[in-house]
Amino acid sequence: MHQALNILKTFNSMLGNHSPFPASGYTVLPESARVVICGGGVTGCSIAYYLAECGWAGETIVLDMGKLGEGTKWRGSGLIGTFKSSGVESKLVNDSIQLYKSLEENGYKTGWKQVGSLLLARTRDRVTDFKRLKALSVARDIECELISPEKAQEMCPLIQVKDLLGALRLPEDGVADPHLLCTSLASTASVKGVRFIENCTVEGIETANGRVKCVKTNKGTVETQYFVNVAGLWARGIGQLSHPPVKVPIHPCEHYYLYTEPIEGLDSHLPVVRDLDGNVYFRERDGRFLGGAFEKLAKPCFPDGVIPQKFSDLLGEDWDHFHPLLMELLHRVPSLGGAILHKLLNGPEGFSVDGKFILGQVPEIQNYFVAAGMKSAAISAAGGIGQLIANWIVHGDPGMDVNELDITRFLGLHNNPRYLWERMKEVPGWHYRVNFPWREFERSRCLRMSPIFLKLKAAGGVFQQVMGYERACYFDPQGITLPPQGPTGYLPEGTIYDWESSLRIARTETFGKPPWFDLVHGEYLACRERVGICDFSSFTKLELWLAFITGWEKNLLQSNGTEVVDALQYLCSNNVDIPVGRIVHTGMQNAQGGYENDCSVARIARNRYMLIAPTIQQVRSQAWIQRHLPTDGTVSMRDITSMFTALCVMGPMARHLLSDITDVNLSPKTFPFFTFKEIDIGLASEIRAMNLTHTGELGWVLYIPNEYALHVYNCLIEAGKEYGVQNCGYYAMRTLRIEKFYTFWGQDLDTATTPLECGRAFRVYLDKDFIGREALLKQKEEGVKRMLVQLVVENHDVEYDLLPWGGEPIYRDNRFVGQVTTACYGFSMEQPVCVGFIQNPDAEGHPQHVTPEYVNSGDFEIDIAGMRYPTKVNLHSPSLPTKFPEPIKGRYVATQPEMPMSANARS
Repeated sequence: MHQALNILKTFNSMLGNHSPFPASGYTVLPESARVVICGGGVTGCSIAYYLAECGWAGETIVLDMGKLGEGTKWRGSGLIGTFKSSGVESKLVNDSIQLYKSLEENGYKTGWKQVGSLLLARTRDRVTDFKRLKALSVARDIECELISPEKAQEMCPLIQVKDLLGALRLPEDGVADPHLLCTSLASTASVKGVRFIENCTVEGIETANGRVKCVKTNKGTVETQYFVNVAGLWARGIGQLSHPPVKVPIHPCEHYYLYTEPIEGLDSHLPVVRDLDGNVYFRERDGRFLGGAFEKLAKPCFPDGVIPQKFSDLLGEDWDHFHPLLMELLHRVPSLGGAILHKLLNGPEGFSVDGKFILGQVPEIQNYFVAAGMKSAAISAAGGIGQLIANWIVHGDPGMDVNELDITRFLGLHNNPRYLWERMKEVPGWHYRVNFPWREFERSRCLRMSPIFLKLKAAGGVFQQVMGYERACYFDPQGITLPPQGPTGYLPEGTIYDWESSLRIARTETFGKPPWFDLVHGEYLACRERVGICDFSSFTKLELWLAFITGWEKNLLQSNGTEVVDALQYLCSNNVDIPVGRIVHTGMQNAQGGYENDCSVARIARNRYMLIAPTIQQVRSQAWIQRHLPTDGTVSMRDITSMFTALCVMGPMARHLLSDITDVNLSPKTFPFFTFKEIDIGLASEIRAMNLTHTGELGWVLYIPNEYALHVYNCLIEAGKEYGVQNCGYYAMRTLRIEKFYTFWGQDLDTATTPLECGRAFRVYLDKDFIGREALLKQKEEGVKRMLVQLVVENHDVEYDLLPWGGEPIYRDNRFVGQVTTACYGFSMEQPVCVGFIQNPDAEGHPQHVTPEYVNSGDFEIDIAGMRYPTKVNLHSPSLPTKFPEPIKGRYVATQPEMPMSANARS
């Protein structure tokens, strides 16, 4: 095969004659600059371009350790695909395309060609995935078309289609030249006054009072207010050069491009082809064939995570590794066998630990921004990212919700070099995997585990990982949901811990009724009819208290003893000045009224509070709170997530079970809803028992000091045998809360969602000053332009029809009006249930006010992979059928939850 391809030993530039970089590039470092951008690649130049557009050109400098844009001559395939894994990523790509078109129209070369792309499907699951994408395209404003294999071959005669079942055509996709684009962006920014400093190596970032102060380089030191780390492969290393160090969890993997010699007659406007099931892609480039791949098991490079500042432009060829991918290319394009190979390029590409971009202000240092983890797709989103980061710096707001990409989604463990090395073997392969619901990585597992993890594992727990935490999704003691062949092959043969190699990882490799359906149904019934126990230990837990100030500092401070409550009153939109022992649910809003955090706040003592927030908020919530605490140090905060094991005991028999193992009176009069007490259980003490469940069932969440956790769990299981106690996982919790129209941050709520839009106005206390109050007052006066609703799917057969999993478009009177955020199968309603936002667009598509009358007067449908189903729309929590449990061993139990179920309760 290699002889047929005539491998050459030299590699010459294939990009043609390009205009040089702007002659106005500087070599002398200024003493100060408002913004310092580290990295002169396409994304760094895009940020500089947009800062110049905002009028900050004369106060912005770009540092590059080599020549500007030199890496773009060989790295990057130039592909620009509009469909990404999240809506915000797709928007960044669309914004980028608009920028590139604008540059071309104004005479700046970018290499942009709108050639379109073809996504090929070999399997029925892939075809279903394409149908879901086609349905989703209306929400993302992306033009796409499902076509036959024969039609795909007409559009790209190079491919053979005998094994294909279909294809997805994306006519708005295209290609661009990274080097040309980088040059054009730098030229326009330079003309406006941005300074570019070449051969300038960053050696350190100094801080003062938690903010960026200056940047030290080999050419001197520059004072600055803002620092942007957009150093590509070197971003993680740059992050280590500050104090405190900034975590940028990316690691490079080998990425291969195959170039041929020029092929006579090769159409320069052939569409980009992505053979997803073969893990390969290809395109025409300068009359040549360019083929690349995202292999299932990748090869990380630089084991210690340290990228040399100067290394050979390319890594060595590995034909043994690339050979299976070459065979896939030859399978799809048989004529490639007669082409002459010019070079197999092997260059490092940086991937994040979850395969998504890393954007935003870091939690460690204020005014320090990162844009990294672009893998080989930097050019596809560089324009949108440049605009987003520039808006964030200039206006203090990115202009869109980016929580899925925010750097605060990572912990320190994600930056561990060994963790990154193991995870990176798996990450690139996810790029082309079928988008089954709730996919799970299999490497770098069993890191954060509650003290009862091995108990849950022995009970048949099947786990997901969130913020490094192992959480049971459901329990399968008989192993009936495990694939016959066992693990899928990503796990290494020899692992450090025995329990890691035998960990049962949750998989939902279907878009229809999943194999765990009946198991989750059983857990759901336990919580509704008897009693269930769920491990909530991963939830974020913080404490705030009045700092004890001594010495000369005490003389400078005139404490009134209310600093903690005052700080929280300003941060929280609800009233948190509650009696000791009470709990309140509240949002923390941004200036636009959107949710930066959504949490439960318990007043432990007069000057001490405990906050419980979603798992994914562990870093984000701390960073947000810390930025708004008093600067005099009177209020202290600490993360106590890992100090407590949290067990949720829920169901109509929960009170009776707990009464058997504690001396505390749990009656509604002495221990009402939304209160907490410290109680004893068995032989253990100092357990914080909170009367709430986050799912709407009767019950308590027990926050147990870790040393007592195993004892308390054993007490619950042993005493619970009399009541039919059952371990329950997060899939059952998801169904319980969606059926009751309870919404979660990061799933239904985000930074662009206000309490008025999601029915939580009753949890906003407007008679005080707090962040976002003015925005909410204005929205209250003007009305909302989108509204969160619950949709119960009708005429659906769970045995044969595909299920909604989130993201499905919503139609009213045959017109697109919104999108599903989360979905489940409602076991009480015996139909799928969704939560989602709807709008009221006018004839031109502009959103108008949404009212209950608008919701109640239309006929609604949701689109599940191209099939529309009528839905019943609920504005408030529905009344679910009440379960009447039978007496067990002479005990009579409550017939229904004894808690307020307000018609407006949505959390």
